[in-house]
Amino acid sequence: MSLTTVDKKVPSLCPICHKVIEAHLFEEDGAVRLVKNCQEDGEFEDIYWSDANLYKKFDQYKIDGDGMDNPNTHSEHSCPFDCGLCQNHKTGTLLAIIDLTNRCNLKCPVCFANAEVTGHLYEPSLDMIREMMQNLRDEQPVPCPAVQFSGGEPTLREDLPMITAMARDMGFSQIQIATNGIKLASSIELCRSLVRNGMHTIYLQFDGVTPEPYIRLRGRDILSIKMKVLENCRRSGLTSVVLVPTLERGVNDDQMGDMVRFAVQNLDVVKGVNVQPVSFTGRIDQEERSERRITIPDFLALLEEQTDNQITREDFYPVPFVAPLSYLIEAETGLPQVLFSVHPHCGAATYIFHHQDKLIPINRFVDVEGFFELVKDVVADFNGSRLDRLKMTGKIIKDLPRLIDDRKAPDDLHIKKMIMNMLKNGSRDSLSEFHNKTLFLGAMHFQDLYNFDLERVQRCGIHYATPDGKIIPFCTYNTLHRQEIEDRFSVDMKPS
Repeated sequence: MSLTTVDKKVPSLCPICHKVIEAHLFEEDGAVRLVKNCQEDGEFEDIYWSDANLYKKFDQYKIDGDGMDNPNTHSEHSCPFDCGLCQNHKTGTLLAIIDLTNRCNLKCPVCFANAEVTGHLYEPSLDMIREMMQNLRDEQPVPCPAVQFSGGEPTLREDLPMITAMARDMGFSQIQIATNGIKLASSIELCRSLVRNGMHTIYLQFDGVTPEPYIRLRGRDILSIKMKVLENCRRSGLTSVVLVPTLERGVNDDQMGDMVRFAVQNLDVVKGVNVQPVSFTGRIDQEERSERRITIPDFLALLEEQTDNQITREDFYPVPFVAPLSYLIEAETGLPQVLFSVHPHCGAATYIFHHQDKLIPINRFVDVEGFFELVKDVVADFNGSRLDRLKMTGKIIKDLPRLIDDRKAPDDLHIKKMIMNMLKNGSRDSLSEFHNKTLFLGAMHFQDLYNFDLERVQRCGIHYATPDGKIIPFCTYNTLHRQEIEDRFSVDMKPS
């Protein structure tokens, strides 16, 4: 790992006037901080990453994708005001978000969305939703593979099953909803209808295993509702739930270990925990940010402490770490693949196994770094012929045993056999077996105007599709573009 001190300039935004200004990233007291100065509004400083060594480790995995061959707009002013996507964007759409409504049955102070507080109703028609999805599927060289329906609260739309069926029929291989779960808890028939109509994954707002975080973040205790959602998902066959905690210092930062343990105890339906450290947008008091700010390394430190080092920061990798898999699949199939060229400081992830009351990260018995180096090497030597494709697969299968320590693996996992079957046959059964026995554990820290880094924006892989035909990176949509889009496509609400 390079020990060079972090000292670089990145383009950012003034949090007051939104002018593009330069920010300085620098190392101080073992952390990476960001400072920027606007001539009109003064100086702003914030924490960027709380662990400088981990920042440097992740930074080694930075790669540039090629973006899209058919950008939706062209840069005329400057990034990020021409979103999107313009020709300057470096990552295609890995996951698209479509807001189905701004109505909600909660009023959460940490919400990105307006959630009906403006007196305007934003609720795209079915035709508009179809056009947004078609725009995503028309992306080149790789159609967007995954769509998440969000809001507001998407389950408030009575036509949600129809929308998921539409997404299925248009070829999306992963269909999700982001939900607070209130409607799913009250209606098992809705759960069953979503399964019948193509829903794959529920991203369930889940802030802790006691009532207190919900009271603070959601305004009331809704923990029992979360338990009922899991029960209804279990009964309806909807067995891919990702728990999504909004992590905030002093609210639920003492429950990360308990949430992971809760997830593995419900592994039959819960397949992941995806943590979102709070971003200071919406109706949050900005003056409190220095006390409440929490970064990805802070989250990893909490896991270390609360799992007695069964899970550590060394078990996690940034999103672009897995990019070699895209190159391998492309070589195997001859078809272009989505490239995980997301900025290395946007997120972190690993896979966890639960065995004899212990939490075992995958890298404890699989040399994952060695595996991806092997994949990179064999793909680099690939010449495109069928014979070379067979040699490439054979090389990986031959070298695989030295990368796996069966003595440290869970007894019932058989991971070597699973990987070999996937390489030989492209076996979906092997992939399903892997996911059924593992817990995805990750974090994605969305930006706000105080820690904004435009280099991260240009590598964003999570994009909003909007009714005007644009595809906009997550962090610019929620900090700059959401209000204008919702104002343009909303109608006045009738008084109740």
